[in-house]
Amino acid sequence: MSHVLVPIPLNVPSPAGAEADYVADAMRFGHLAGDGGYTACCHGLLESSLAASKALLTTSCTHALEMSAILLNIAPGDEVIVPSFTYVTVANAFVLRGAKPVFADVRLDTLNVDETRLEALITPRTKAIVVVHYAGIACEMDVILEIARRRGVPVVEDTAHGIFGRYRDRWLGTMGALGTLSFHETKNFTCGEGGALLVNDPALVDRAEVVREKGTNRSRFLRGDVDRYTWVDVGSSYLPSELLAAFLLAQLEARDRVQTERARVWNYYAAHLQEWAGRRGVRLPFVPAECSQAFHLFYLIMPSQDDRRALAARLTDAGISSAMHYQPLHLSEMGHRFGARPGDCPVSEQVSERILRLPFYRTLTETDLERVVAAIAEW
Repeated sequence: MSHVLVPIPLNVPSPAGAEADYVADAMRFGHLAGDGGYTACCHGLLESSLAASKALLTTSCTHALEMSAILLNIAPGDEVIVPSFTYVTVANAFVLRGAKPVFADVRLDTLNVDETRLEALITPRTKAIVVVHYAGIACEMDVILEIARRRGVPVVEDTAHGIFGRYRDRWLGTMGALGTLSFHETKNFTCGEGGALLVNDPALVDRAEVVREKGTNRSRFLRGDVDRYTWVDVGSSYLPSELLAAFLLAQLEARDRVQTERARVWNYYAAHLQEWAGRRGVRLPFVPAECSQAFHLFYLIMPSQDDRRALAARLTDAGISSAMHYQPLHLSEMGHRFGARPGDCPVSEQVSERILRLPFYRTLTETDLERVVAAIAEW
Protein backbone atom coordinates (compact mmCIF):
# COMPACT_ATOMS: atom_id res chain seq x y z
CA MET A 1 0.00 0.00 0.00
CA SER A 2 1.40 3.41 -0.93
CA HIS A 3 1.90 5.97 1.80
CA VAL A 4 -0.60 8.84 1.58
CA LEU A 5 0.58 12.18 2.89
CA VAL A 6 -1.85 14.07 5.08
CA PRO A 7 -2.22 17.53 3.55
CA ILE A 8 -0.91 20.50 5.49
CA PRO A 9 -3.23 23.45 4.78
CA LEU A 10 -2.26 27.11 4.83
CA ASN A 11 -4.49 27.91 7.79
CA VAL A 12 -6.59 26.02 10.32
CA PRO A 13 -8.81 28.05 12.68
CA SER A 14 -9.09 26.27 16.00
CA PRO A 15 -11.10 26.69 19.21
CA ALA A 16 -9.18 27.84 22.25
CA GLY A 17 -11.39 26.16 24.86
CA ALA A 18 -14.64 27.72 26.04
CA GLU A 19 -16.21 28.68 22.71
CA ALA A 20 -18.94 26.03 22.69
CA ASP A 21 -19.90 26.73 26.31
CA TYR A 22 -20.11 30.48 25.75
CA VAL A 23 -22.16 30.14 22.54
CA ALA A 24 -24.55 27.72 24.27
CA ASP A 25 -24.86 30.17 27.17
CA ALA A 26 -25.69 33.01 24.78
CA MET A 27 -28.37 30.85 23.20
CA ARG A 28 -29.87 29.99 26.60
CA PHE A 29 -29.91 33.64 27.62
CA GLY A 30 -31.99 34.45 24.56
CA HIS A 31 -30.23 37.65 23.45
CA LEU A 32 -28.80 36.86 20.03
CA ALA A 33 -28.63 40.35 18.52
CA GLY A 34 -25.63 42.59 19.05
CA ASP A 35 -24.45 44.51 22.11
CA GLY A 36 -25.41 41.98 24.76
CA GLY A 37 -23.32 40.75 27.65
CA TYR A 38 -20.70 38.93 25.58
CA THR A 39 -20.15 41.96 23.37
CA ALA A 40 -19.66 44.08 26.49
CA CYS A 41 -17.10 41.57 27.81
CA CYS A 42 -15.18 41.69 24.51
CA HIS A 43 -15.20 45.48 24.60
CA GLY A 44 -13.91 45.51 28.15
CA LEU A 45 -11.21 42.93 27.47
CA LEU A 46 -9.93 44.79 24.40
CA GLU A 47 -9.97 48.14 26.18
CA SER A 48 -8.14 46.86 29.24
CA SER A 49 -5.60 44.63 27.51
CA LEU A 50 -4.73 47.18 24.80
CA ALA A 51 -5.15 50.30 26.96
CA ALA A 52 -7.60 51.50 24.31
CA SER A 53 -9.96 54.41 24.92
CA LYS A 54 -12.93 52.71 23.27
CA ALA A 55 -13.37 49.37 21.49
CA LEU A 56 -16.44 48.55 19.42
CA LEU A 57 -17.01 45.14 17.86
CA THR A 58 -17.99 45.16 14.19
CA THR A 59 -19.02 42.54 11.68
CA SER A 60 -15.62 42.76 9.95
CA CYS A 61 -12.42 44.77 9.74
CA THR A 62 -13.82 46.05 6.44
CA HIS A 63 -16.75 47.58 8.28
CA ALA A 64 -14.43 49.08 10.90
CA LEU A 65 -12.58 50.78 8.03
CA GLU A 66 -15.88 51.98 6.55
CA MET A 67 -16.80 53.44 9.94
CA SER A 68 -13.42 55.17 9.99
CA ALA A 69 -14.16 56.82 6.66
CA ILE A 70 -17.50 58.10 7.94
CA LEU A 71 -16.03 59.35 11.23
CA LEU A 72 -13.30 61.27 9.38
CA ASN A 73 -15.95 62.87 7.14
CA ILE A 74 -14.35 61.57 3.95
CA ALA A 75 -16.14 63.08 0.97
CA PRO A 76 -15.90 63.26 -2.84
CA GLY A 77 -12.73 65.04 -3.91
CA ASP A 78 -10.74 63.97 -0.85
CA GLU A 79 -7.56 61.92 -1.09
CA VAL A 80 -6.61 59.09 1.24
CA ILE A 81 -3.10 57.61 1.26
CA VAL A 82 -3.08 53.79 1.39
CA PRO A 83 -0.37 51.18 0.80
CA SER A 84 -0.51 49.55 -2.61
CA PHE A 85 0.60 46.22 -1.12
CA THR A 86 -2.49 45.45 0.95
CA TYR A 87 -6.00 44.06 0.79
CA VAL A 88 -8.58 45.81 -1.37
CA THR A 89 -10.90 46.85 1.47
CA VAL A 90 -8.28 49.25 2.81
CA ALA A 91 -8.91 51.39 -0.28
CA ASN A 92 -12.56 50.46 -0.88
CA ALA A 93 -13.74 51.74 2.51
CA PHE A 94 -12.70 55.25 1.52
CA VAL A 95 -13.61 54.99 -2.17
CA LEU A 96 -17.18 54.23 -1.05
CA ARG A 97 -17.25 57.75 0.46
CA GLY A 98 -16.03 59.28 -2.81
CA ALA A 99 -12.33 59.56 -2.01
CA LYS A 100 -9.43 59.02 -4.38
CA PRO A 101 -6.89 56.48 -3.08
CA VAL A 102 -3.27 57.61 -3.37
CA PHE A 103 -1.05 54.55 -3.43
CA ALA A 104 2.10 54.44 -1.29
CA ASP A 105 4.94 52.02 -1.84
CA VAL A 106 6.28 49.76 0.92
CA ARG A 107 9.67 49.09 2.44
CA LEU A 108 11.54 46.04 1.19
CA ASP A 109 12.50 44.91 4.70
CA THR A 110 9.16 44.95 6.57
CA LEU A 111 6.70 45.31 3.64
CA ASN A 112 5.14 48.19 5.57
CA VAL A 113 4.48 51.62 4.11
CA ASP A 114 7.73 53.44 3.31
CA GLU A 115 7.63 56.35 5.72
CA THR A 116 10.46 58.13 3.88
CA ARG A 117 8.22 58.54 0.82
CA LEU A 118 5.03 59.38 2.65
CA GLU A 119 5.20 63.15 2.93
CA ALA A 120 5.68 63.62 -0.81
CA LEU A 121 2.21 62.07 -1.33
CA ILE A 122 0.40 64.56 0.91
CA THR A 123 -1.54 67.34 -0.80
CA PRO A 124 -4.09 69.90 0.43
CA ARG A 125 -6.76 67.30 -0.44
CA THR A 126 -5.28 64.57 1.80
CA LYS A 127 -7.79 63.74 4.52
CA ALA A 128 -6.32 60.52 6.00
CA ILE A 129 -3.27 58.27 6.01
CA VAL A 130 -3.98 54.55 6.36
CA VAL A 131 -1.10 52.35 7.48
CA VAL A 132 -1.14 48.54 7.57
CA HIS A 133 1.02 46.62 10.04
CA TYR A 134 1.91 43.85 7.61
CA ALA A 135 2.33 40.37 9.13
CA GLY A 136 1.78 41.92 12.56
CA ILE A 137 5.07 43.85 12.44
CA ALA A 138 4.70 47.55 13.19
CA CYS A 139 5.16 50.38 10.75
CA GLU A 140 7.66 53.10 11.72
CA MET A 141 5.01 54.90 13.74
CA ASP A 142 7.12 57.66 15.34
CA VAL A 143 7.99 59.07 11.92
CA ILE A 144 4.51 58.53 10.47
CA LEU A 145 2.75 60.17 13.42
CA GLU A 146 5.11 63.15 13.35
CA ILE A 147 4.46 63.69 9.63
CA ALA A 148 0.72 63.36 10.21
CA ARG A 149 0.79 65.79 13.17
CA ARG A 150 2.79 68.36 11.26
CA ARG A 151 0.53 68.15 8.21
CA GLY A 152 -2.72 67.93 10.18
CA VAL A 153 -3.81 64.58 8.72
CA PRO A 154 -5.34 61.82 10.89
CA VAL A 155 -3.85 58.31 10.82
CA VAL A 156 -5.89 55.10 10.65
CA GLU A 157 -4.07 51.91 11.66
CA ASP A 158 -5.22 48.76 9.88
CA THR A 159 -4.25 46.22 12.51
CA ALA A 160 -5.91 43.20 10.89
CA HIS A 161 -2.61 41.30 11.20
CA GLY A 162 -1.35 42.94 14.35
CA ILE A 163 -3.51 42.51 17.43
CA PHE A 164 -1.28 42.24 20.54
CA GLY A 165 1.76 43.38 18.60
CA ARG A 166 3.61 46.47 19.85
CA TYR A 167 5.68 49.36 18.58
CA ARG A 168 8.10 50.32 21.35
CA ASP A 169 5.77 50.38 24.39
CA ARG A 170 2.50 50.99 22.50
CA TRP A 171 -0.04 48.46 21.27
CA LEU A 172 -0.72 48.38 17.55
CA GLY A 173 -4.04 49.97 16.69
CA THR A 174 -3.92 52.47 19.56
CA MET A 175 -1.59 55.15 18.15
CA GLY A 176 -3.59 56.63 15.29
CA ALA A 177 -6.92 58.42 15.63
CA LEU A 178 -8.58 55.09 14.80
CA GLY A 179 -7.47 51.46 14.65
CA THR A 180 -9.16 48.48 13.04
CA LEU A 181 -8.96 44.79 13.98
CA SER A 182 -9.94 41.61 12.16
CA PHE A 183 -11.38 38.41 13.60
CA HIS A 184 -11.72 36.61 10.27
CA GLU A 185 -10.97 32.89 10.37
CA THR A 186 -7.49 33.52 8.94
CA LYS A 187 -6.47 35.77 11.84
CA ASN A 188 -4.83 34.98 15.19
CA PHE A 189 -8.18 35.28 16.97
CA THR A 190 -11.42 34.52 15.19
CA CYS A 191 -15.18 34.27 15.34
CA GLY A 192 -15.37 33.28 11.67
CA GLU A 193 -16.18 36.78 10.46
CA GLY A 194 -15.73 39.80 12.69
CA GLY A 195 -13.73 42.89 13.53
CA ALA A 196 -13.43 45.84 15.87
CA LEU A 197 -12.87 49.57 15.77
CA LEU A 198 -10.52 51.12 18.31
CA VAL A 199 -11.46 54.77 18.82
CA ASN A 200 -8.38 56.55 20.16
CA ASP A 201 -9.53 60.13 19.59
CA PRO A 202 -11.99 60.93 22.42
CA ALA A 203 -13.77 63.43 20.17
CA LEU A 204 -14.90 60.57 17.92
CA VAL A 205 -16.26 58.16 20.56
CA ASP A 206 -19.87 59.38 20.78
CA ARG A 207 -20.27 59.59 17.02
CA ALA A 208 -18.70 56.15 16.55
CA GLU A 209 -21.48 54.65 18.66
CA VAL A 210 -24.06 56.42 16.52
CA VAL A 211 -22.52 55.37 13.18
CA ARG A 212 -22.30 51.76 14.38
CA GLU A 213 -25.98 51.77 15.43
CA LYS A 214 -27.45 52.65 12.03
CA GLY A 215 -27.00 56.39 12.60
CA THR A 216 -29.18 56.41 15.72
CA ASN A 217 -28.51 57.39 19.32
CA ARG A 218 -29.66 53.98 20.55
CA SER A 219 -26.57 53.54 22.75
CA ARG A 220 -27.47 56.69 24.67
CA PHE A 221 -31.04 55.42 25.00
CA LEU A 222 -29.89 52.08 26.42
CA ARG A 223 -27.76 53.93 28.98
CA GLY A 224 -30.77 56.02 29.99
CA ASP A 225 -29.32 59.27 28.68
CA VAL A 226 -32.40 59.91 26.48
CA ASP A 227 -35.97 58.64 26.76
CA ARG A 228 -36.18 57.46 23.14
CA TYR A 229 -33.80 56.99 20.27
CA THR A 230 -33.94 58.43 16.80
CA TRP A 231 -31.99 58.94 13.58
CA VAL A 232 -29.28 61.55 14.17
CA ASP A 233 -26.47 60.84 11.64
CA VAL A 234 -25.40 58.60 8.78
CA GLY A 235 -24.55 55.05 9.73
CA SER A 236 -25.23 51.40 9.10
CA SER A 237 -25.68 48.09 10.88
CA TYR A 238 -22.18 47.19 12.05
CA LEU A 239 -22.97 45.09 15.15
CA PRO A 240 -22.06 41.38 15.22
CA SER A 241 -24.43 38.98 16.95
CA GLU A 242 -23.94 37.76 20.50
CA LEU A 243 -23.14 34.29 19.14
CA LEU A 244 -20.06 35.68 17.42
CA ALA A 245 -19.09 37.75 20.45
CA ALA A 246 -19.41 34.69 22.69
CA PHE A 247 -17.11 32.68 20.43
CA LEU A 248 -14.66 35.57 20.22
CA LEU A 249 -14.51 36.12 23.96
CA ALA A 250 -13.24 32.57 24.49
CA GLN A 251 -10.54 33.19 21.88
CA LEU A 252 -9.43 36.48 23.44
CA GLU A 253 -9.37 35.05 26.95
CA ALA A 254 -6.83 32.48 25.72
CA ARG A 255 -4.64 35.18 24.13
CA ASP A 256 -1.46 34.41 26.06
CA ARG A 257 -1.54 30.71 25.14
CA VAL A 258 -2.54 31.41 21.53
CA GLN A 259 0.28 33.89 21.03
CA THR A 260 2.83 31.59 22.69
CA GLU A 261 1.84 28.75 20.35
CA ARG A 262 2.02 31.00 17.29
CA ALA A 263 5.42 32.28 18.40
CA ARG A 264 6.62 28.67 18.55
CA VAL A 265 5.68 28.14 14.90
CA TRP A 266 7.22 31.42 13.73
CA ASN A 267 10.45 30.83 15.64
CA TYR A 268 10.76 27.28 14.26
CA TYR A 269 10.58 28.52 10.69
CA ALA A 270 13.01 31.36 11.39
CA ALA A 271 15.58 29.10 13.05
CA HIS A 272 15.40 26.19 10.61
CA LEU A 273 15.23 28.19 7.37
CA GLN A 274 17.89 30.80 8.10
CA GLU A 275 20.88 28.88 6.75
CA TRP A 276 18.96 27.67 3.66
CA ALA A 277 17.69 31.15 2.92
CA GLY A 278 21.18 32.61 3.12
CA ARG A 279 22.48 30.07 0.62
CA ARG A 280 19.61 30.50 -1.82
CA GLY A 281 19.26 34.29 -1.72
CA VAL A 282 15.85 34.09 -0.07
CA ARG A 283 14.66 36.80 2.31
CA LEU A 284 12.90 35.90 5.55
CA PRO A 285 10.65 38.26 7.55
CA PHE A 286 12.49 41.12 9.26
CA VAL A 287 11.45 42.36 12.70
CA PRO A 288 12.98 45.74 13.70
CA ALA A 289 14.33 45.98 17.23
CA GLU A 290 11.62 48.42 18.31
CA CYS A 291 8.83 46.01 17.27
CA SER A 292 7.24 43.19 19.25
CA GLN A 293 5.46 41.29 16.51
CA ALA A 294 2.06 39.58 16.60
CA PHE A 295 3.20 36.30 14.97
CA HIS A 296 0.55 36.46 12.27
CA LEU A 297 2.27 34.81 9.29
CA PHE A 298 5.60 33.64 7.89
CA TYR A 299 6.71 34.32 4.34
CA LEU A 300 9.63 33.89 1.97
CA ILE A 301 10.74 36.50 -0.58
CA MET A 302 12.13 34.36 -3.38
CA PRO A 303 14.88 35.57 -5.75
CA SER A 304 12.46 35.58 -8.71
CA GLN A 305 8.90 34.86 -9.74
CA ASP A 306 10.05 31.65 -11.42
CA ASP A 307 11.69 30.54 -8.16
CA ARG A 308 8.44 31.16 -6.33
CA ARG A 309 6.47 29.11 -8.83
CA ALA A 310 8.97 26.27 -8.61
CA LEU A 311 8.99 26.14 -4.81
CA ALA A 312 5.19 26.39 -4.63
CA ALA A 313 4.94 23.44 -7.04
CA ARG A 314 7.42 21.47 -4.95
CA LEU A 315 5.38 22.08 -1.81
CA THR A 316 2.15 21.12 -3.58
CA ASP A 317 3.72 17.83 -4.64
CA ALA A 318 4.58 17.22 -0.99
CA GLY A 319 0.98 17.88 0.09
CA ILE A 320 1.82 21.27 1.61
CA SER A 321 -0.20 24.39 0.89
CA SER A 322 1.44 27.73 0.21
CA ALA A 323 0.20 31.01 -1.24
CA MET A 324 1.31 34.29 -2.66
CA HIS A 325 -0.27 37.44 -1.25
CA TYR A 326 -1.64 40.76 -2.46
CA GLN A 327 -1.63 41.93 -6.04
CA PRO A 328 -0.67 45.62 -5.85
CA LEU A 329 -3.73 47.84 -5.80
CA HIS A 330 -2.16 50.38 -8.12
CA LEU A 331 -1.91 47.71 -10.85
CA SER A 332 -5.57 46.70 -10.57
CA GLU A 333 -8.36 47.75 -12.89
CA MET A 334 -9.68 50.07 -10.19
CA GLY A 335 -6.21 51.43 -9.54
CA HIS A 336 -5.93 52.41 -13.19
CA ARG A 337 -9.25 54.25 -12.95
CA PHE A 338 -7.68 56.45 -10.29
CA GLY A 339 -4.67 57.23 -12.49
CA ALA A 340 -2.16 54.74 -11.10
CA ARG A 341 0.30 53.11 -13.48
CA PRO A 342 2.94 50.35 -13.49
CA GLY A 343 6.15 51.60 -11.90
CA ASP A 344 4.40 53.85 -9.38
CA CYS A 345 5.19 51.47 -6.50
CA PRO A 346 8.17 49.36 -7.65
CA VAL A 347 8.81 47.57 -4.34
CA SER A 348 5.18 46.48 -4.11
CA GLU A 349 5.43 45.15 -7.66
CA GLN A 350 8.52 43.04 -7.09
CA VAL A 351 7.40 41.74 -3.70
CA SER A 352 4.01 40.64 -5.04
CA GLU A 353 5.77 38.57 -7.71
CA ARG A 354 8.18 36.88 -5.32
CA ILE A 355 6.43 36.40 -1.97
CA LEU A 356 5.37 32.93 -0.81
CA ARG A 357 3.46 32.36 2.44
CA LEU A 358 3.96 29.13 4.39
CA PRO A 359 1.40 27.18 6.44
CA PHE A 360 0.87 29.04 9.68
CA TYR A 361 -1.49 28.14 12.51
CA ARG A 362 -0.96 27.41 16.17
CA THR A 363 -1.79 23.69 16.01
CA LEU A 364 1.01 22.88 13.56
CA THR A 365 2.96 20.04 15.16
CA GLU A 366 6.73 19.64 15.24
CA THR A 367 6.32 16.83 12.71
CA ASP A 368 4.33 19.14 10.42
CA LEU A 369 6.98 21.84 10.69
CA GLU A 370 9.80 19.37 10.04
CA ARG A 371 7.98 18.23 6.93
CA VAL A 372 7.51 21.77 5.59
CA VAL A 373 11.15 22.67 6.21
CA ALA A 374 12.38 19.42 4.67
CA ALA A 375 10.31 20.00 1.51
CA ILE A 376 11.72 23.52 1.20
CA ALA A 377 15.29 22.34 1.76
CA GLU A 378 14.92 19.71 -0.98
CA TRP A 379 14.00 22.34 -3.57
